[in-house]
Amino acid sequence: MFKYLILFVCLATPAAAQCVILLHGLARGSGTWIRIEPALKRAGYTVINQEYPSTDQSIEVLANTALPGALAACPKGQTVNIVTHSMGGIILRQYLSDKSIPNFGRAVMIAPPNQGSEIVDALGDLAVFGWITGPAGRQLGTGPDSLPNRLGPPNFSVGIIAGTVSINPVFSETIPGVDDGKVSVESTRLDGMADYVEVAASHTFLTLKGEVVAQVLAFLQTGKFLRD
Repeated sequence: MFKYLILFVCLATPAAAQCVILLHGLARGSGTWIRIEPALKRAGYTVINQEYPSTDQSIEVLANTALPGALAACPKGQTVNIVTHSMGGIILRQYLSDKSIPNFGRAVMIAPPNQGSEIVDALGDLAVFGWITGPAGRQLGTGPDSLPNRLGPPNFSVGIIAGTVSINPVFSETIPGVDDGKVSVESTRLDGMADYVEVAASHTFLTLKGEVVAQVLAFLQTGKFLRD
């Protein structure tokens, strides 16, 4: 009950002249944001729920095709915030590795494989894995030369939400430490992040949790996550 009271308070705070771009993860779509998108709209944000063909191209290509269109859709002059799930966070980091976003406010990354995923290490060479995930999926390993580990620290205010519950014990056997079934808690972390919080939910279902909705709104509005 307490967390939903906090959610109500956050929703009641209007967000004047601000845009939020939503970037889903690998092999997902705009339905990822079925809870978060309406909450953001109720809070007064302009919301751009950006679809992109996550399994068709490399992360570099996806970053240069998905984000420019979303940024152009934000009303001119509004502060731009970005909320990502999973690989969406890597796409954002890739884009900002050699570009800037005018009027950039804050970003929230939900379950980002910022240091890669051991699942890719174990399965990335299998043909069926490449068929399911496309070239982008194979770029998300944990090695020093993997794309996430070649990207530098963020030059923007970012809050990270990690999941701590797995519903895939087979994958979790491959991942060291606490994990969400696809990404370890440790891998979500990023040097230079503004704040960090863990939520008891699995990778796929984090974006559906009321607690995550409240945390996203809190960070966008204050630059900090809620604490009990």
